[in-house]
Amino acid sequence: MTLKQLIKLEDKAKEVWVISPSLHYDVENSQFTELVSVNLGQKTKYKYIVPASKLVEKNLKLYKKIYNLSDQELKDNFLLLPEGEFNPFIMEIAIYNASTDCIACAAPALEDSNDVIRFNADTSKGMAKSFKTLWKRYKRVNP
Repeated sequence: MTLKQLIKLEDKAKEVWVISPSLHYDVENSQFTELVSVNLGQKTKYKYIVPASKLVEKNLKLYKKIYNLSDQELKDNFLLLPEGEFNPFIMEIAIYNASTDCIACAAPALEDSNDVIRFNADTSKGMAKSFKTLWKRYKRVNP
């Protein structure tokens, strides 16, 4: 499915449940921010599950401002989970050749599927950097 197809699907929905690690699409992607704005105006119901991270807290403030929501509406529409509780929604990520051409891909974590997402170069490099940072923090050596 392409992003364009996903937008058409969401445009027709009366109810949208979103599990997001960052709220990227809802606050940083102009196609989605326009769509969500229109859908909220047409009374489409949105519910979100997000991790209680610093990035999400920042993006929640932006979400509230973009869509002109009250504190109560934000409270009603968002479930903030401790980051460990967010794990069932994480996809399997693989990073290939991190120190050279760096390619990152994602696939469903709990099913065999032909559906794989290949991330762009900047996202792949960012994931590799985060992987290396975490590995060094807890293992105290480079991966």
